[in-house]
Amino acid sequence: MPLLYPTLAVVALLRLAELVLARRNAARLLGQGGHEIGAGHYPLFFLLHGSWLVALAFVAAPAPRWPALLALFALLQLARGWTICSLGPFWTTRIITLPGAPLVRRGPYRWLRHPNYLIVAAEIALLPLAFGAVWLAVVFSALNAVLLWHRVRIEDAALAGRRGLDDRAGARHSTPRAD
Repeated sequence: MPLLYPTLAVVALLRLAELVLARRNAARLLGQGGHEIGAGHYPLFFLLHGSWLVALAFVAAPAPRWPALLALFALLQLARGWTICSLGPFWTTRIITLPGAPLVRRGPYRWLRHPNYLIVAAEIALLPLAFGAVWLAVVFSALNAVLLWHRVRIEDAALAGRRGLDDRAGARHSTPRAD
């Protein structure tokens, strides 16, 4: 059964909804005195994720080759929602720091510094694999890894001062976060 285009439509709609939420949260954070760090690489993420969806539309098989991977991808959407809800009004797609904001210690941030980045990395690999586009999974995963490596360094540096104080109290993550 051809599921590629309905799947891509759902993914695109979810990402657009996330961009609306992220833009609203970013505007509010900036209005409260937050500042953006590392804005120069943001368009590269936008380009990467957009071209990933477009490439899938042209390259992937119309029906899933491995339905279990498609099911796993669907479960990842729940995990993505958990990370977004855990950060609440501090979640953005950009790196915006708000001086004095507390560190997040709930949800997946209890155990991981960047859970959303892990989820995105898995998504970028799983969806093409589910539809038999192995080389697409490899290429976009590699490109995403390079961008994430750069972004995590910027984000960690931006949060280092606040993290040092809160880590002594057992916290691992700071709000606002970009992931």
